[in-house]
Amino acid sequence: MPASSSRLRRFILSILPGVFMIGYVIGTGSVTSMASAGASYGMSLTWTLALASLFTHIMVVALSRLTILTGQTTLHVFRNAFGAPVTIFIMLSLATTQLSSITGVMGIASDVMREWTSQISGGAGIPTIATAAAGTVLLLGLYWVGRHQFFLRALASLVALMGVAFVFTAILVAPDFGTIISGLVPSVPTPTDPSQNPSGLIAAMVGTTMASVVLITRSVLVQEKGWTMDDYSEVVRDSAFAMTLLFVINSAIMACAAGTLFLEGRAVEQAIDMVRTLEPLAGPLAVAGFVLGILAAALSSLFPNYLLGPWMISDYLGQERDMSRPTFRVMVVVAALFGLIVPLFGGGPVQIMLKSQTVSPLIMPLMVAFTWILISRPSIAKNHPPSLLLHVGMGITLAFSLYTASLAMIGFFQGG
Repeated sequence: MPASSSRLRRFILSILPGVFMIGYVIGTGSVTSMASAGASYGMSLTWTLALASLFTHIMVVALSRLTILTGQTTLHVFRNAFGAPVTIFIMLSLATTQLSSITGVMGIASDVMREWTSQISGGAGIPTIATAAAGTVLLLGLYWVGRHQFFLRALASLVALMGVAFVFTAILVAPDFGTIISGLVPSVPTPTDPSQNPSGLIAAMVGTTMASVVLITRSVLVQEKGWTMDDYSEVVRDSAFAMTLLFVINSAIMACAAGTLFLEGRAVEQAIDMVRTLEPLAGPLAVAGFVLGILAAALSSLFPNYLLGPWMISDYLGQERDMSRPTFRVMVVVAALFGLIVPLFGGGPVQIMLKSQTVSPLIMPLMVAFTWILISRPSIAKNHPPSLLLHVGMGITLAFSLYTASLAMIGFFQGG
């Protein structure tokens, strides 16, 4: 029994970096995109999730390999290989995504809590500023008292809560299995009215899954784990586990909308719309599960977003990530305060999220190209050159990222 417990503990610790990725990827912006896809097109865009998860896995493996081979984190390697200006450009793009995401995520989560509690009580509901302030204090408290491994374990708990909530809700309302399987066949749905933009929605779904921020922080986690090429199989397994679970949770969110709103012909553009319309169709239990999932998704994505600034600076400079440094603590607090902007001053958190999501796809081709070049260099690869399969995978990933970047550019200027 002790031996089996020890093996289970080692397995759980080995997948914590993957769990961290899931917590980063699935936030309220992701929930909004997946719910909108399910409400507008049923499960017909499941293939988008499958491809985005696959290509994210390829990039995660490639960047993990680069970190193992060089012993350095991504931004530090990029700076040494391609220069400071382009690396700083990537950092500024990621910082823009980070702060916009914090603003939008907390705004959406507090709106959802107010709407849900209003339905339950028949009154005004919990004020948005109360929810935002409570969430901010909770997460800052976790940061203040914890170390890196504590962060990972806390995030793992939130991800588990989020996954169970969404899958539970999907089981209650999901369409039949055949419909889900048919959605794995790639096709772009034909819009049924002028307001629909399936191409833009596809770009948003990919942007929320294949996020540059996640790839940068993955390198930090790999270095923190101390993985070597002898652990490469564990690296691949960890990423595959995370991307599989990511696909399942995102599909569950889509199924929640496809099994209810799509059948009723009701579109959804915001996560709060799900709360307003799900209960008459699926009952209060499904709504409670969905709201719980949204709140857990918000907390799990906000937590690592607070840390991104200090992590990027440490990464760029090649310094130890000491999160207790006063400068870093100030940066974390300032980033957290962005979550209070919408509750205090108003604004459209969903629009903020959607605009910020265009940044990640736009710099993704650069990330893919840089990583592919570096892992192929003999001076870096040495006795571990990439396999033909990895070369092919990186080539297809680059093509896919260029296509997605073009969709993101069009969607940004069209306001879609």
